[in-house]
Amino acid sequence: MHIIKTIVVLAKSIKHGKYCFAGKDINSKEWIRPVSNINGAELSEKQCKCTNVQWQSQGKPPYNSGLLKKIEIKFLQHAPLPNQPENYIVSDADWQQKYKIEKHEIQNYLDEPNTIWGDNDRIDYSLIENNIVSIQQSLYLVKVDDLTLYKNEEDKRRASFCYKEKNYDLSVTDPNFDNILKDNGQNLEGILCISLGENFNGYCYKIVATIF
Repeated sequence: MHIIKTIVVLAKSIKHGKYCFAGKDINSKEWIRPVSNINGAELSEKQCKCTNVQWQSQGKPPYNSGLLKKIEIKFLQHAPLPNQPENYIVSDADWQQKYKIEKHEIQNYLDEPNTIWGDNDRIDYSLIENNIVSIQQSLYLVKVDDLTLYKNEEDKRRASFCYKEKNYDLSVTDPNFDNILKDNGQNLEGILCISLGENFNGYCYKIVATIF
């Protein structure tokens, strides 16, 4: 039996030519990350083909239609990982786009963690693997202060900000980074979707996935 959930898309990216999504259940406000297998792999274009119920037409993956869409997805099973407990494996059924939320409604989906998984920009994966650090959720939608976007000496996209009196400096994967920087300048206030990444060389990095 399928698990059916309708989520608001709050993060999206393309990785290795495939798609990554995350969003919140519109009813429970719990995070959902659609994945293709038990290892949390990215989705192919076919796996996230979306039917627009408003126009009754099939189109490209919701990556191309922007954030904040409400998407109904049929999942095969919940497939949590130690560092990403929100993973659900998608079925073969087309996704159903059911309108969207407005930007001001993002406030209804905010998280209020005490910290962004501690103080620095990464977590040693062995601590997670050995249950020394418990990851209850690997995605946060938070309102931050003193947000500054910049590129470092290696031309990597970064965001520095303050959250609950703690300063952070994290990598950014938001594909709109350059446009946001151009239109708003370096300093701006905003809401960020922050994700804890997969194990990479022994660490799970904290990544700014979306800048609202």
